Amino acid sequence: MQFPASFHLYLDHAATTPVAPEVAQAMLACLTQTGVYGNAASQLHTFGIAAKALIDTAREQVAALIGAQVKEIIWTSGATEAINLALKGVARMYGQQRRHIITVKTEHKAVLDCCEALEKEGFHLTYLSPLPSGLISLEDLTLALSEDTLLVSIMHMNNETGVIQDIHAIADLLAPKHILFHVDAAQSIGKLPIDVSAHKIDLLSMSAHKIYGPKGVGALYVRQKPRVKLQALIHGGGHEQGMRSGTLATHQIVGMGEALRLAGQRMREDVAWLAQLRARFLNSLEVNYQLNAQGESIYPGLLNLSFENIRAKNFIEQLPELAVTTGSACFASGIEPSYVLRAMGIKSPRLEQSLRISFGRHQTLAEMDFAAQLINARLKR
Repeated sequence: MQFPASFHLYLDHAATTPVAPEVAQAMLACLTQTGVYGNAASQLHTFGIAAKALIDTAREQVAALIGAQVKEIIWTSGATEAINLALKGVARMYGQQRRHIITVKTEHKAVLDCCEALEKEGFHLTYLSPLPSGLISLEDLTLALSEDTLLVSIMHMNNETGVIQDIHAIADLLAPKHILFHVDAAQSIGKLPIDVSAHKIDLLSMSAHKIYGPKGVGALYVRQKPRVKLQALIHGGGHEQGMRSGTLATHQIVGMGEALRLAGQRMREDVAWLAQLRARFLNSLEVNYQLNAQGESIYPGLLNLSFENIRAKNFIEQLPELAVTTGSACFASGIEPSYVLRAMGIKSPRLEQSLRISFGRHQTLAEMDFAAQLINARLKR
């Protein structure tokens, strides 16, 4: 298949995804005078009642995907706010009882920066090192636990490598010890099966824009039985059971609900197709490369690999036709190489030679050939 000279290919779906057409249509119906534009908190007239009904439906859609109860879903502005509410809310609510928190060196900056802030408030933090595979050792986690451990926070799917942690096994380890467990599911929601009830996950943060929903909206699952209490970060009006005040953005919430409903329907189809795209891309490469994460516990839609004799950032500048990156969108503009890869034991010069490539459900095998051929040509040059 021939592509026009002006063709550009987006391979950064781990940073954000385009909004699905069905999602955009549902959102548009909440914006204009002919749609459902009322304030969901205004329950004395039909406009507000209609808006609340749509938000309730979206809450049901999110809850159904993760095996939660409807009242356990709290709307936020995104995964970063959900993470802040989970970690700081738990720490400040229960900090008089326990002061120890455990996380992993490869977590998203939203978690790591929260942990750093809590350290300044007097909490004791343990940062686990991953195995070279990127997975954490359950034995290391067990050894790190103490009678003072309040919370463990672990990412489900890593945003730079696609490494998938066994959150259900971790939850089963922590539950008998009555240690709260927070999962950052920003990358995995709608892509991997999650059952918060069967495995007693206490808190789970989510985002819409990684799974073909809109930016600016997310959610936090907060277990009700046994109940997890949070100290609110935002006050004013007592919205969302007092955990997160503020007028709800009906159109964004509806978009998130619809995106996750669609994702749940086509999860297996998406994974199978992404695996085909990944295999086609790698098979089309004619140059030497090294995978920075591999094995069965890797999501097929996210690829982190190194090419010899390049500096990744300079190489990306020579590939204006491809939207790829060196790592997380929240950290890719930094000067230092990926802290995630460094924590996995990857050293220079391989650190500086690493690219993150992430595929989308709407992409084609011909586009994978196009991307690989461009990389082949640039590297051979």
